[in-house]
Amino acid sequence: MITNASLADRARRVMPGGVSHELRYRTPHPSYIARALGAEKWDVEGKRYIDFKLGAASQLLGNSCPQVIEAVAGQLTRTPYTGDCHALEIEWAEWIHRLMPSADLVRFTGSGTESTMLALRLGRAYSGRDKVLRIDGHFHGWHDMLLKGAKPGFEGAPSLGVPQAIADLTVIAPSSLNAVADLLADDQIGTIFVEASGANYGSVPLPDGFLQGIRDLATQTDKVLIFDEVITGFRWSPGGRQARDGVLPDLTTLAKIVTGGLPGGAICGKAEIMELLDPGKPRGGFAPPVSHKGTFNAAPLVAAGAIAAMELLSTGEVQAQADAMAARLRDGINRCFESRQISALAYGDSSTCHLYFGGRSIDGLSAAEIRTVPAPLVNGLRNGLLERGVDFMSFTSCVTSSAHTPELVDEAIEIFDETLADLVMNGVIAA
Repeated sequence: MITNASLADRARRVMPGGVSHELRYRTPHPSYIARALGAEKWDVEGKRYIDFKLGAASQLLGNSCPQVIEAVAGQLTRTPYTGDCHALEIEWAEWIHRLMPSADLVRFTGSGTESTMLALRLGRAYSGRDKVLRIDGHFHGWHDMLLKGAKPGFEGAPSLGVPQAIADLTVIAPSSLNAVADLLADDQIGTIFVEASGANYGSVPLPDGFLQGIRDLATQTDKVLIFDEVITGFRWSPGGRQARDGVLPDLTTLAKIVTGGLPGGAICGKAEIMELLDPGKPRGGFAPPVSHKGTFNAAPLVAAGAIAAMELLSTGEVQAQADAMAARLRDGINRCFESRQISALAYGDSSTCHLYFGGRSIDGLSAAEIRTVPAPLVNGLRNGLLERGVDFMSFTSCVTSSAHTPELVDEAIEIFDETLADLVMNGVIAA
């Protein structure tokens, strides 16, 4: 019989730690998912979970969206991949151009990390300056160039193997416009990166007016402003955070929802910057001026599924449903905290839910303060929820989808309350 434990034993023999992503690691072993539909999934042992991870926030339409699956299956009968141009990539780019306000031109990539790599290369090429300013605790993928500052309150890169010479090109700023303005006086900074939601898809929200303020500063100091909308894109609204708030960056990085939850990513932005990718417009002896390759960029299978997703995402109805379910989840969890007299808070924007266990407000707190949680609480809550059949994306954060229903959310709230009761009884949380 196949079990989670037996698969973990096999995995450890052939993969470091037995996993393909460090956040999937779990002791004594992870759960191995065999099937997923809507807002639920089942592991190889048949155990069912209410899913608030949703493919690391990629499945806004819910797991196994029928329209996306039908489109991918239809394309598979024609060709999964040849490495050539095809009509679907044009249609997909047209959807992004139509929905994202900053998207004069679009280029597809293989992942969100690749999107931020390419956007940074473009920012440096257009500005002619090597340094990049990023906000403390914001996440822009796992590559060397933007890893410094991903761990809040830590000045270095949170990984071995990142050359100091690369880290020195990154300037970390708090989410304070005054501090950002002071740092932008450095003429070597040519590019600014901001996670449009705030750090960790909004677990540390940006101050009111921050996006417009940093837009103004970038314009005044002649910097290239890049919004990382890998999670907010098409989730906060059909046109992302930038459309909802009316603040346009110079470049935008996309992944997850832009592909219909399939592997891939994209960048889009001002024509004058994006044209540096045009092989037909050489500059400085290079054609194209900014090199970008990628075997599986805009693969037909992905493009077909993405187009099907765009048709659903464009109306705003799926976002409204997901937002309503997240609000219901946050309200229900806060009622649990209040009834048990636990000093904690569920909060979030759009279709997200974040947890803070240090009080009833996060106002004025730094990213490090919000995201520092004792290990017993981390393990107790995450393991308790998983054992009872609820899967959050992380211990303190999750997302909802258009497939979530009031009944599923209410069931998850009951499970959350049961888990809290255990943590209080065991002295992990003070009530």
